[in-house]
This record gives sequence, C-alpha cells and structure tokens, in this order.
Amino acid sequence: MEINSIKAVYFIGIGGIGMSAIARYFLNKGILVGGYDRTPSDLTQKLEEEGALIHYEENVALIPEACKDKDSALIIYTPAIPASHQELVYFKENQFDLQKRAQVLGTLTRAHKGLCVAGTHGKTTTTSMTAHILHNSHVDCNAFLGGITKNYGTNYILSAKSDYVVIEADEFDRSFHWLSPYASVITATDPDHLDIYGTKEAYLESFAKYSSLIQPGGYLVLHKDLEMEARVQDNVTVYSYSRNEGDFHAENIRIGNGEIFFDLVSPFENIKDVQLGVPVSINIENSIGAMALAQIAGATAEEIKQAMASFRGVDRRFDFKIKNDHQVFLTDYAHHPEEIKQSIRSIKELYADKKITAIFQPHLYSRTRDFYKEFAEGLSLADDVILLDIYPAREAPIPGVTSKLIYDNLAPEVTKRMCTKDELLDLIQNSDFDVLIALGAGDIENYAPQIAEILKDK
Repeated sequence: MEINSIKAVYFIGIGGIGMSAIARYFLNKGILVGGYDRTPSDLTQKLEEEGALIHYEENVALIPEACKDKDSALIIYTPAIPASHQELVYFKENQFDLQKRAQVLGTLTRAHKGLCVAGTHGKTTTTSMTAHILHNSHVDCNAFLGGITKNYGTNYILSAKSDYVVIEADEFDRSFHWLSPYASVITATDPDHLDIYGTKEAYLESFAKYSSLIQPGGYLVLHKDLEMEARVQDNVTVYSYSRNEGDFHAENIRIGNGEIFFDLVSPFENIKDVQLGVPVSINIENSIGAMALAQIAGATAEEIKQAMASFRGVDRRFDFKIKNDHQVFLTDYAHHPEEIKQSIRSIKELYADKKITAIFQPHLYSRTRDFYKEFAEGLSLADDVILLDIYPAREAPIPGVTSKLIYDNLAPEVTKRMCTKDELLDLIQNSDFDVLIALGAGDIENYAPQIAEILKDK
C-alpha cells in the first residue's frame, strides 16, 4: 500500500516506543490513527491527546470504522502480539494489508527520500547525528531512531515539510531488507546475530543484498575497512569514509581538555574546525558518516558545524553520568567485541593517564559462545575488569556457556573479578575508581543511578 492511498492506520500494540513514533508520523500527516494496547501508559495518553483513538480491551467492535476499510486502511502490528489476538485474527481473516514496523519503515523510504544507516555498530549514534544536523538545517527531516536522543528526549523527529526520512537500518532478522534507501551509510560488518544468520558469509551477503536496495541515482557511503562487496543498482554513487582516509575523512584532529576538533575532508565541501558535542574519539568516525549523509541531502557547512557542536548524544551511548576532575562514570550500550574495543580505546584516548575499569554484562548466551575470545581481547584493553553474569534476553541457557569463558581468556596483566548483579553495588562501595565504564545491552543500565550515587557519596 502506498502512503498517498492510506486514509486510516490501526496499530495493534500502539504503546511501544517504536510503534508510537510511527503513529505520531501518521497523526502529523493528518491521517486517522486508531490502536489497541493492553494497558494505558504515558505514551498512549499523549497519543490520545494528539488525536489517536485508542482502546485497551481486545474487542473487534471497538476498532474505528475507518480502520475496517481494507482498501484504505493500513494495519501495523508488533510481533509481541499473540497470533490468537482477536483483532489480529479479524484482520488476517479479512485479508487486510498487515505490516510489521520494519515493513512500514520500508514504505516510508519509498514515499520519501530515505537516509539510512546500517552496520554492526555505530548506527544509532550516526543516525541520530544525521537527524540532528538535518533537523537544525534548512533541509529538516523525519527520523526514526534506535535510541532516545538527549537533544529531543525521544527516538523520532517529525517534519511536515521535509521530503527526507532518516532511519536506522537494523540487520537483526534481516529487517533492513524491507528498506529502499535514497542514500545509506554502512558503518561496520563485523559478524553478529549468528543465531539468525548461521555463518559470517551469510551475514556479509545480507549486507550486500541491502546495498542492492539503494535506489538508482542514490548514494552509498561505505566504511573503508568492510569485508563486504557492495552490489549497487545503476547510477548509484559509491563513496568511502573512515577516520583517516577515504572520500570523507578527518584531518588535523585535536584531542585535549575534554574536547575534540577536526577538519572534514569531503568531495562536496571541506569543513574546518568541526567540534564534537560528545567528545569521544569513536564519534569522529560516526560524525563523518553523518556529515556525509547531511551533505548529500544539502545541508550547508555552517549548519553542519553548529549542529555537530550542539549534539548531546544518545541514552546509553557514551552516556556520562559523572564527569569531573576526580571521577568519571559512564555507560555504553556496547555488546559486540568490536564495540567493546572501540569504547575502551576511546575512553583511554580521553583519559590516557587514568586507570580504566570496565564492568561488562555479556548479552546473549549464543553471542558469548561465539565470541568469548574476542570479548576477552577487547576487555583486556582496560586495566581492571568486572564481569557480570550473562543477560539472557530472548535465549535459554546453553550448557557450559557462562561469563567465565571470557574471564579465563583475559590478559594476565588485567585485574579481574566476577560478581553477580546482587553483589555489584557492594563491590562498587568497597572499591576505588578513576574512570568507570559499564558496558552491555542488558539491564546493567538499571544500576547506573545507584552506582552514580555511591560514587558521588564517596
């Protein structure tokens, strides 16, 4: 179904953060929005205030009539909804156009000019930077992001006037194959999600297929170090980028006093004295990818400079909780070995003369099984490592797979400890730290406020 033929949209599970962002997009376009969710929340209340027709009882009779016209109604559902759900069954039996969130984002890339960021790591920050630049330029954009931006306190940006939509292209479950980008950055293709893909070769092939989905006349900006071979349609312009070389790269990098400046070298227009609002060195590369997309979309050099300096980051991505002359504590979503390496290297570059302690909560048994040696190698860049139990997320335990696999492979010069989440706060209380970074995609973030309080009290 094309956007311009949609008269009503119905969401089964409208209260999720990703679903609610798309609901707001359609509300912003003046399209009738209805939805079901199991329980009211702050999000659903705000949606209702903005005009959405929401109910909290599984009941076909409560679906707005406009949402029952299958020629003009789009039905969007979250996979968390059980197959037996009465409303989902009704729409399936009556052969409505039902789409998951990823499919809807694909529809948006065909209705607008999609600026997409894919990659094993770096994509949330790069996507958020791109959206921030464009939103603060004459170009503007719609944006659907993979994290909560600190500048806006949300994971989406809406525009009534812009033809651009910025989207984080997620490779999990091959979701990004629904997209049709106008332009895309690919940040990294280090194998991940092997529970889905099975092999490194299948993972790389998935990215190659994604690159083939860029529209003719569009753009692909590839990190120079990728193993994948891009497959592009006719008249797609391919650029390279990295920190130090490529069509887009940085020169005259200056790191010191908690600040980072550099000059952007670009085939469009060089930009002098770019300042990073979140001054960690990995953001040099992230920002180069973002500025490349922003230049492709038409943002000016001055607009880009001002936006990069005012970018405040994304929750759980180099998220500083304490930052003073005596103590530094931050959290980072890093949950892949390459992300761990980049996180710790970035912190060591900023605080070269201080002891770096990393708390790491492994995410998924399968990822730990597949990459425990690589995790140990990355964590060994720190001076001190505290290992928590594996966060299982969607998985059942795998016999013999525990955090000890990583622990046993840490470099001999690293001080190392294992502890449970229940023991963590006591361990923090009884230890001293210069720079403490908590790494992982599980629930380690929930402990950050308590850790910060303990450190402040000390």
